[in-house]
Amino acid sequence: MSKFKSEKIRNIVLVGHGAVGKTTLADQMLFKAGVGSRAGSVDDGTSLLDTDDEARLHHFSISSAMVHFEHHGMRVNVIDTPGYPDFVGQVISAVCAAETALITINASAGIEANTRRTFELAGKAHLARIIVINKLDQENVDFAGLVESIQDSFGANCIPLNVPCGVAANFHAVKSTLTSHAERNGSIVDPAMYGSSVMDIIAETDDELMERYLDGQELTADEVLGGVNKAIASGALVPIVCICAKTGVGVTELMDAIADFALTPGELVRHATADSGQDIEVNAAEDAPFVAQVFKTRIDPFVSKMSFIRVLSGKLTKDSVVKDMRTGRGIKIHQLLDVQGGQVEAVDEAHAGDVVVVAKIDDFQVGDTLVNGDRGVTLPSLHFPTPMIGLAVEPKSRSDQQKISGALHKIEEEDPTFRITRDPQTHEMVMRGMSDLHLQIVQERLHKRDKVDVVTHAPKVPYRETIASRAEGSYRHKKQSGGSGQFAEVHIRLYALPQGIDPTTYFTRDRFESLREHHYDPELNFAFLDCVTGGSVPNQFIPAVEKGIRERMERGVLAGYQVQDVAAALFFGKDHPVDSNEAAFRTAASNCFRDVFKQAKPSLLEPIMHLDIFVPGEKLGDITGDLNTRRGRMEGMDSLSGGMQVVHARAPLAELMTYARSLSSITGGQGSFTMEFSHYEPVPPNEQHKIISAAQLGSDDD
Repeated sequence: MSKFKSEKIRNIVLVGHGAVGKTTLADQMLFKAGVGSRAGSVDDGTSLLDTDDEARLHHFSISSAMVHFEHHGMRVNVIDTPGYPDFVGQVISAVCAAETALITINASAGIEANTRRTFELAGKAHLARIIVINKLDQENVDFAGLVESIQDSFGANCIPLNVPCGVAANFHAVKSTLTSHAERNGSIVDPAMYGSSVMDIIAETDDELMERYLDGQELTADEVLGGVNKAIASGALVPIVCICAKTGVGVTELMDAIADFALTPGELVRHATADSGQDIEVNAAEDAPFVAQVFKTRIDPFVSKMSFIRVLSGKLTKDSVVKDMRTGRGIKIHQLLDVQGGQVEAVDEAHAGDVVVVAKIDDFQVGDTLVNGDRGVTLPSLHFPTPMIGLAVEPKSRSDQQKISGALHKIEEEDPTFRITRDPQTHEMVMRGMSDLHLQIVQERLHKRDKVDVVTHAPKVPYRETIASRAEGSYRHKKQSGGSGQFAEVHIRLYALPQGIDPTTYFTRDRFESLREHHYDPELNFAFLDCVTGGSVPNQFIPAVEKGIRERMERGVLAGYQVQDVAAALFFGKDHPVDSNEAAFRTAASNCFRDVFKQAKPSLLEPIMHLDIFVPGEKLGDITGDLNTRRGRMEGMDSLSGGMQVVHARAPLAELMTYARSLSSITGGQGSFTMEFSHYEPVPPNEQHKIISAAQLGSDDD
């Protein structure tokens, strides 16, 4: 690995929609570079990049995979990514490890939903972009129309560097648009019609070339290649190349373009933040201080945990000590591995521009910045979309109980868009992913790799309970069963507590009679008020009263949900010199709170979510209509590039459990959304009655 200097390394990432042939293209490039005796195949399970059992089973990529080859004296590192938006986390992390993105398009299908998303994702990361039109051997391909569609969607600077010769089954070669006096010679369009546009862009990037070009002087081949490279690096040119990955037509020319035009590690300027807060540039130089980033984690049954690391500057050697900026800890690197699909080979060092794997370091997480010595430099964190689809999960058998947490944690480490949470209110373990397919793959991985089977169901909605008016009451707890008994009597007054109060000024003696002390919980907007006078409740039992109230609040009164937005004032009580104790007062307080709560106009609250919905402009009417059926309300919209719109809305979580499926159906897979918790609102009376009836809490009421 270390024999390649930074300027001889090309790091590319294959992105695009699903089923456009990215993995097949990577296999074909490996074959043409002399890696293997034949090209691997996704269909027959021999692809070098399908390292997961699930990928081989479903015949599509589920996680990113890395291979490399040599071409024209260059080492080309290829990161192949999944094409379905269900696994977008793998794309986001892979993009940060490359300098050039190959956006692959199916010639017959055209621009699809994830094509737009990955094109913009690569642009935001400032990667050079090359559009690869694949599957030109299929029927009904309108090349000129497809180029026009690409230019309409992504800009007029998307221009072919070559054009196809022949169509469908007759597609047998490509012809460059950069050759002097380009002629048709079997190509389905005149290369010159695109070549002049490329030359115009080249000339605009260099004043000297512009002057010669306008004077009618012919540029040399080296000047043309250098101009194309400069235009691609600046973003002024997004070249289009033509291939058929399955037959190999045009693949060699694409590899030539990668060697000639893909950015070197030093051509993409990366920034980091020093401990002082200053923004600094990270230079891809071997003699610079070591800086690297973990961009992928893979749990291999044989190699254990594998952390994929992109070396951005300096050098990493075996047995060196690096500092993880997230934890601040120094970690010794015992082993470095060069990866070729599912195969690994030990290496001694990795230089700026290299991608290397570190094995058996449990501390590393995706996004971590690694440095040497005491240097304090942190790279920008990676931002992943919040997983929207949830399933409550529990082990299928007792034997799975011991293994489920560890197995799910491994998947969470590998997949930045997969989350496991335990809801403290519903007491469910909930796994969240990007889609139903995403969670299906997770279950298959649990079964195949970890031998864990699970049962899933829709998670419960975490409703809350509250009151709308003031009420008061008392409860006497008296129990005698031989020997010392239990006795406690408490008198409680409940108040509806508005949101957004300032506890330092709200809780006063003027508002709450005889107030001595208050304890405020901002998370639940709950206050316990000590308003006892004359010592009717001994001071040592007042904490037990608060504890009993909190226990009942956690269990709920109406339907078993957490209570919030309430102030509970203890203002009177009675005790017994022998039979009173903390347990008695805790029980009395719990039951008193329950009884008074029922008198204070109780109601249910439901979580309201803020939504950002990304949809094609022509689907806006359908989206707003669907939101109305979900008790949602629009709050605005913004226009995006490529004819997309983002709709800002709010809707109850209970109505969004199946929203991902509906959005996909409405938009033909082109829509996506994010959501986050906004606030709680009262549940409509008709819905509230259904929820309370379904709860059937009689057995929990004591």
